[in-house]
Amino acid sequence: MKDFLKIFQNKNFSKLFLAGFTSMMGNIIGVTAFMFYLLDKFGEQPFYATLAELMYSLPTLAVFFIVGVLADRMDRQKIALYCDWICAVLCLALMGAIWLDWMPLIFAILFLRSAVGKFFFPADQAMVQGILSKDEYAIAAGLNQMVGSMFMLFGNMLAIFIYWTVGIQGAIAFDLVTYVVSALLIMSMKVNEEVRLPNGKHKFKDINIGMVWKDFGAGFAYIKNSKLLMSLIFGFFLFGVVNGGLSVMPAFIMKYKLAPDNYEQMMMWMGVVFGVSVLAGSVICSMLAKKIKLSTAIIIGLFTSGIAIGCCALAANIWVFFIFTALMGFSIPLVNIGLGGWLPKIVDPKMMGRVQGAITPINMLSHTVTLALIAAFFPKFLSVESLFWVVGGALFIVGLFYMFTLPKYDVEETDETTDMDLKEKVPV
Repeated sequence: MKDFLKIFQNKNFSKLFLAGFTSMMGNIIGVTAFMFYLLDKFGEQPFYATLAELMYSLPTLAVFFIVGVLADRMDRQKIALYCDWICAVLCLALMGAIWLDWMPLIFAILFLRSAVGKFFFPADQAMVQGILSKDEYAIAAGLNQMVGSMFMLFGNMLAIFIYWTVGIQGAIAFDLVTYVVSALLIMSMKVNEEVRLPNGKHKFKDINIGMVWKDFGAGFAYIKNSKLLMSLIFGFFLFGVVNGGLSVMPAFIMKYKLAPDNYEQMMMWMGVVFGVSVLAGSVICSMLAKKIKLSTAIIIGLFTSGIAIGCCALAANIWVFFIFTALMGFSIPLVNIGLGGWLPKIVDPKMMGRVQGAITPINMLSHTVTLALIAAFFPKFLSVESLFWVVGGALFIVGLFYMFTLPKYDVEETDETTDMDLKEKVPV
């Protein structure tokens, strides 16, 4: 607990932490409410709800080649700030499109807003690396996991509550407010130039197609030269399958199997169960972060969550489903804290943006393909149970792969060697 209090004494981290939380709320709340709006409006066509989730993930494939480059070449604080302001303006445009009830325009704005939002995370994470000391990375990863769990706890509940109370327009207005709050927090930060601009000052006119592709390629080359990062990349690819499936699967199993008459209320309670379990897991795992090997935490978390998700398909009633949901939520922080505490230790600060920019599209590619396949084959060719088996199986496969690859790279044993190997050649 002392470590938690100490890290929040860093004012820049406190502001960035809150900004990341509010910006994430802005990214997700409206999309979640919009999914329920579409399920109500097009109840017999789940394709539309899946398409709404695609508008959140698909933009990554349109901007992946430049996101990390800008995070390393341009002012990271300004990138995060401009992302929030632009997304706030697009919220107003989205409210107008919903008022017109023109679905192509609505989906186009959702796509554009999501594309802009993709620039926030690499810049945010790159600044965290510069603001904190190396020993604080795992603690920060635990806090970020707690942010996610708090969102899981209140996100669905808040989205559904706002949707019920003031409709879809109110949910989008809430998004707008969160983006503005995040922008004001980013503006108030006082970050050193070497953190904001680790590779020196650049102007937009300096950023040309040749530089973008060269830097993007340098990010992949950097990853390719590290066996550890290559191993992690395989996991991130399958994590995309998991994230894509879980973004729609709970709503589908509630509506079409477990609670067709009151699926919205049950989704709220599932959010409480999942959020509380992830929050509890985050607190415990953060305390254990310095006591167990990161590879061990990741492997245990993957096996446990994979089995729990697979068992969700076998749930005969809502209460059994909640039990397995809680087990899944409790184990996920082991994976996220392990990965979140590992990457900043082994990646050179000058390359963090490009590494994140390379990892994200790989993750989102599988995320998007998964959603596209669900949209195409569910419920005609795929049952809701089979979706859970596929996702649980993906986690179990990653767990097996990591069990044979990660322990020998564990940072606790090879910290100095790994740093030397990874930082030999840093393209700038």
